[in-house]
Amino acid sequence: MTKRRSTGQLEAAVLEYLWAVGEPSTPGEVHDSVAPDLAYTTVMTVLNRLHKKGSVERERRGRAFGYWPSEAEAKHRAHRMHDQLIAAGDRHAVLSSFVETLTNTEADELRRLLDEAAQ
Repeated sequence: MTKRRSTGQLEAAVLEYLWAVGEPSTPGEVHDSVAPDLAYTTVMTVLNRLHKKGSVERERRGRAFGYWPSEAEAKHRAHRMHDQLIAAGDRHAVLSSFVETLTNTEADELRRLLDEAAQ
């Protein structure tokens, strides 16, 4: 029996694949690489949803579309982190908890970036 993936997990897997290949990919290529155990139409639906959300762009490639991420992975993840922070009831608590998870190297890098942004 195949373990069922949530829509969010499948969307994330598709985006990971598209970032990794670094060029437009057809639904068939995405299907074969990301979810060959699922129906081709499921992958098409995920790509269409990602396109409607603005997470991927597309252009005609013969009879199919080629899809690619609309932004770099780092920018995408930063937007998601910011969205989570905005949704938080207590931003201070969330930021404090986040900082506690950082290694010393990550904390130093964050300090450096904050100092650069302040200048």
